[in-house]
Amino acid sequence: MSAQVFVPAFALIDGNCFYCSCERVFNPSLKGKPLIVLSNNDGCAISRTDEAKAMGIAMGAPWFQIKHLESRGLVGLSANFPLYGDMSERMMRIIGRFAPVQEVYSIDECFLDLSGMTQDLTQYGQQIRHQVFRDSGIPTCVGIGPTKTLAKLANHMAKKQKQWNGVCDLTALTRQDLAQAMHSIKVTEVWGVGKKISRQLNELGIVTALDLARLNPETARRKFSILLGKTIQELRGTPRIAFETDMEPKKQIISSRSFGFPVTGMSQLAEAISAFTTIACRKLRQQGSMAGGISVFIRTSLFRPGRQYSASHLVYLNSPSSDTIAHTKAALSALQKIFRPGFNYAKAGVMLFDIEDSLSIQQALFPVEPEHEKREKLMSMLDAINRQFGKDTLKIAATGLHPNDNWFMRQERKTQGYTTNWNELMVVRA
Repeated sequence: MSAQVFVPAFALIDGNCFYCSCERVFNPSLKGKPLIVLSNNDGCAISRTDEAKAMGIAMGAPWFQIKHLESRGLVGLSANFPLYGDMSERMMRIIGRFAPVQEVYSIDECFLDLSGMTQDLTQYGQQIRHQVFRDSGIPTCVGIGPTKTLAKLANHMAKKQKQWNGVCDLTALTRQDLAQAMHSIKVTEVWGVGKKISRQLNELGIVTALDLARLNPETARRKFSILLGKTIQELRGTPRIAFETDMEPKKQIISSRSFGFPVTGMSQLAEAISAFTTIACRKLRQQGSMAGGISVFIRTSLFRPGRQYSASHLVYLNSPSSDTIAHTKAALSALQKIFRPGFNYAKAGVMLFDIEDSLSIQQALFPVEPEHEKREKLMSMLDAINRQFGKDTLKIAATGLHPNDNWFMRQERKTQGYTTNWNELMVVRA
């Protein structure tokens, strides 16, 4: 009896027009209509349905240039990121049931390791699509290949070429059919090939994915990068990009925002900086880390008339901490140093730096002050209450008691928090 040959197989599953699909789940009347989701401050299109694409709307199209298409049925909605994040978690949990190893790559994409499975992978991909749509309402496409790069390429084909019916399995193709398929894909669609490199490749006569696969990997390493050399090997069917199942803790955490309207007062900026610091510290605690300092920046807009000003300042803490109160005090002291009256501020933000794992922080020579221990317990309680009852159920007073419409993003078309706000849950009446 001959030994069974182990064939690697990886799947990439992603949500179709993910942000738009999330909106359609809770508002079925949007199905079949041209729909786009807008970026911060309702600036430009960041997600489009096929119907919107058919109207000629490009990714990144400014809203003020396409707003007139509302008369032809176009629907534009403000981004509802808390909703999309929650729907992403649901989708990833469902997909994770189908393989022992999963890598969440982005908010709407993940890889599965299907190596060693003996069943028909196309049918298995259809099962995944059916289950995700049934349990979350999100339509998906599945690409399967012997490497992660080929799985990405297969996913592109599953989306763009209707004959695949949403699932493209490149592992089932002959070498000749695979080469023909790769010949139909532009090199710009290959995972890891950016616009700059693709232009350089085009100048060398490398126009398609097949052209790139035929390039010598060593030549690519010398002329371009190690990553492109690995990409070529992946296109040839040799896995060179490993699975990353554990997310590395961030070494910097940034929280910033462009304001919906110009901000001029110190008190408004202080509330905004305090709110951004709260968000950053919450992320810091979620990854079990502490930060040694915080940097604050404020700036005007180059696109608005008037005097321009931009400044930043960083503050080191006496010892690394994840305490929102300690970092907020430091951030507000930095803001005091850089604020100048008489300017229309358009954006502000904070950055936590010198981040280390909480367990690896060197202990002080003398015992920790009781006040610090109380603060740690306070932060744990704060996070627990906000997880159970909703974001900002408890918050520090420096962020303001009421939402400030001046420094909040402009989101005039934002839908309700269908799954993220107790007061906005959908009500079903029998």
